[in-house]
Amino acid sequence: MRRQIAAWAILLAAIPVTATAQAKRPAPHRAATRAAAPPPAAVQFALAPAGNEARFVVREQLMTFDRPNDAVGRTTHISGGVRVAPDGRIDPSASQIVVDLATLATDKPNRDTWIKSHTLKTDSFPRASLVVKEIEGLPVPLPLSGSFRLKLRGDLEIHGVSRPTTWDLQLTANGGDYSGTATTHVKFEDFGMDQPRLMIVMSVVDDIRLEYDFHLVRQ
Repeated sequence: MRRQIAAWAILLAAIPVTATAQAKRPAPHRAATRAAAPPPAAVQFALAPAGNEARFVVREQLMTFDRPNDAVGRTTHISGGVRVAPDGRIDPSASQIVVDLATLATDKPNRDTWIKSHTLKTDSFPRASLVVKEIEGLPVPLPLSGSFRLKLRGDLEIHGVSRPTTWDLQLTANGGDYSGTATTHVKFEDFGMDQPRLMIVMSVVDDIRLEYDFHLVRQ
């Protein structure tokens, strides 16, 4: 009898201890019901199959004309793209436009031959490139519509010489597409180039207007 009473006493004494131990156990960790949103990613733009043309415009005086006229060279052989960060900054490591200078053509084949062999020296420097570093005034987030006047800054390389340049940029947004024209002015001597000198050419102004009609699409 005494043994039974002792056993019951031990059992009753253990009950509060067990309950207290259970109460002190930490609540099981519950997994978050909502996953954290991923940070916004940069947007890469590529050149569209159509709508990209690079040009140079130089004022010249030919012996066969009474007035000065503009020599215009054009090419659509362009490659590259632009990467824009969520805050509107440009990633220069992934933002470059490359122009095949050997494909430039004006309205006079003789002029083209002289420019490529003497001024541009395309045998040694077949390409020109623009590394885009900044687009000043670019809206954030990127607009889906509207037209904007901005400034583009980047390093332009021609004839093996690289120089910082600033371009006037007219941009039109159309959904995920962006088109417009970038324009800047440089001199022959800025890039160590010789001004064209032909028997038929009386004079050439030392001012080259560079124009780029672009059409970029979101990748």
